[in-house]
Amino acid sequence: MTETRIFVGLNDSTTMEQKYDTGKYVSILRNVCKSYRVPFSFSLSEGGYFHDDGSYIQENSLVITLINVDKKLIEEMSKDLCAFFHQESVLISESEVNSYYIREGI
Repeated sequence: MTETRIFVGLNDSTTMEQKYDTGKYVSILRNVCKSYRVPFSFSLSEGGYFHDDGSYIQENSLVITLINVDKKLIEEMSKDLCAFFHQESVLISESEVNSYYIREGI
């Protein structure tokens, strides 16, 4: 199985600052995942990076984790997230994982 993570920064690409409360971004994320009909989990992460102009940027990010979702669908969803969150780009990482469910009594 493939585990895909999408890292979406919350700082606006123009102002380099977070415009809205994190809860608003989480709500948008949930709606996007629901509309694409993908099972997901997410976490809030803090990090930093160097922008193309050399400035150091710290920001909150949402990290969406998807298991075994079609790559084309992930790319479409990522483009929407990029637009909705007003980002220059989002980061996608892929890994092969062994995943399984455990149920009580089985």
